[in-house]
Amino acid sequence: MKIFKKIIKDQSGQGAAEYILLFGGVIVIALFALTIYRTYMDTSNTSLSAKDDIMDVRNTILDNRTHV
Repeated sequence: MKIFKKIIKDQSGQGAAEYILLFGGVIVIALFALTIYRTYMDTSNTSLSAKDDIMDVRNTILDNRTHV
C-alpha cells in the first residue's frame, strides 16, 4: 500500500508529459494548416511560378516609373 501511495504522489514525469502534449498539439495544428494550404493550392486556377511572379512585379514597377 505504501508503494501505491508513493507512485500516486510522484510527479517527476509531469513536465515531460506536458511537453509531449504541447508538441503534439503544435504538430496537429501544423498538419491541419498544411492540409488547408494544400487544398487551397490545388484549387487555384492560376499557375504559381516564382519566376513569372518576379517578372510581373518588375514589369509593374517599370511601367509605374515611366507613367510618373
